[in-house]
Amino acid sequence: MLILAIETSCDDTSVAILDVEGNKNPHFKILSNLVSSQTRIHRKYGGVYPFLAKREHQKNLPIVFEKSLKETKNPKFDLIAVTIGPGLEPCLWVGVNFAKNLAKELKLPIIPINHIEAHILANFLNNTKTLFPAICLIVSGGHTQLILMENIGEYKILGETRDDAAGECFDKVARILGLEYPGGPIIAAKAAMKLKIKNEKLKIKLPRPMINQKNYDFSFSGLKTAVLYDFQSRAQKIRQSKEYIREMAKEVQQAIIDVLISKTLKAAKNYKAKTIILGGGVAANQELRKQFKSKVKILVPETKFCTDNAVMVGIAGYFHWLKREKYDWQKIEANANLRLG
Repeated sequence: MLILAIETSCDDTSVAILDVEGNKNPHFKILSNLVSSQTRIHRKYGGVYPFLAKREHQKNLPIVFEKSLKETKNPKFDLIAVTIGPGLEPCLWVGVNFAKNLAKELKLPIIPINHIEAHILANFLNNTKTLFPAICLIVSGGHTQLILMENIGEYKILGETRDDAAGECFDKVARILGLEYPGGPIIAAKAAMKLKIKNEKLKIKLPRPMINQKNYDFSFSGLKTAVLYDFQSRAQKIRQSKEYIREMAKEVQQAIIDVLISKTLKAAKNYKAKTIILGGGVAANQELRKQFKSKVKILVPETKFCTDNAVMVGIAGYFHWLKREKYDWQKIEANANLRLG
C-alpha cells in the first residue's frame, strides 16, 4: 500500500510517500521524503514564531507535495496520515486542512497522528521485532518525556518536563552565550572543540536538576539559570573567549545527558523494560547516543529521522491502519496540547 504522510507541527514542512509491504512485520520503502526547513527564517529571532511559521507552511506545503509527486511519478495513494498534535496550533492546521482537502478530493481515508508517537515509531522503519515492555525517552525542542510502551499503541507517560524541555534549554543557553539558533547542534559543536584549557578558573560545574529524585520528571529551567549566573559573573573578555564557550557548552551538554540517562535507566530497571527507545530532535546528539550505547543497548533512529519528518508520520499511520481504525475526515482537528496514552 502507498501512504502519503504530512508533517507541519513546528518549523519543518515535510511530505513523505511510503510503500509498505507485509502485515505485522512490514517493510517500509521510502519513495519520497522531502523536508523544507525554516531554520534560516527563525534564526534571527532566536526561536520559532508560530504565525510566521504558519505562513511559510502555507507557501511551502503545496510545493513540497508537488515535488514528492514528481519524484514518485504521480502514485495512487491508499491512505493519508497527518500530524494533528502536539505542536504549534497555527502550523498544525496547515497540514490538517491540506490533508482533509486531499482526502475529500481523492476519496481517501485519513488517519490523524500524534507527533510524539510518530517519534517513537520512527524506530520501526527498519525494525519491527521490538520486545516489550519498552521505555521510550522522547527529547525534542518542546518535549522531554519518559513513556512506558506496553505495545504499539499502548502508552503511559511516566514523567515529563515541568518547565523547559531539554531542547529549549539548549536554545536558551545558546542565546545566553551569543550562539545561533537552534541551540542543540551549535552547543554540541562547541562542546566537541579540541582546546587545551590552561586557566583553572574556567572550570565549570553545573547542577543536574532532579537527577536524584525518585520520580521520572525533568526540569531544565534551573540549569539554564545556573548558566546565566555563571555567564554574568565572568569578565566580558572571559565569557567571549573560545575556551569559556567550549567549557560551558561541554558542561551544559553533559548535565543534560547525565539527567536523561539516569532517569531512563531507572525507569527501565523499575519497569523491567526489554527495550529502550529514543526519539526526538535531541536524540540526534551524538554524545548522548554514544554515552547511552556505552551503558545499554538502545533503539534510536538515523539522525535524519530524529528531527521532524513525515516518514515517521507515515509509519505511525500504517500501524493505526493495521487496527482498522477509521476516522471521519470532517471531524479531524488540530490539537496543540494532544497527549499520548
